[in-house]
Amino acid sequence: MPKQQIFFEQQIGNWRVEVLKSYDQGYAREVFLNLNDEALRLLWKSLTPEQMYEPDSLPKFGIPGGGAENFLWDELLEQAREEGNLLSFFIVNVSDGRQSEGIYVSADWPSAESYAKLRLTKHSA
Repeated sequence: MPKQQIFFEQQIGNWRVEVLKSYDQGYAREVFLNLNDEALRLLWKSLTPEQMYEPDSLPKFGIPGGGAENFLWDELLEQAREEGNLLSFFIVNVSDGRQSEGIYVSADWPSAESYAKLRLTKHSA
């Protein structure tokens, strides 16, 4: 299995944000389960399921038991496929010098970079 690698990294004082490419599905799932609403909506937007499925058949966010998060995870897995059974994920981590936290996961580099830069903007504001 290929090793994970850092694709983006920026530091402001002790605060650091990085995007790494990982092939660890368990790690990706752990980060996914901790995504906030903003991150979930950005992930949905990046995966563009409405271009692959009938919009009326897609689950809606904010409806308890509506299945949106399960659908989103399944779609992430499908789009993370590189070849055969090899899956790759782009994970955004933030660190304050003492602890690190995964805050976003995606199947593509552009949305992960965008989310990392958004967090940098919010942190430096």
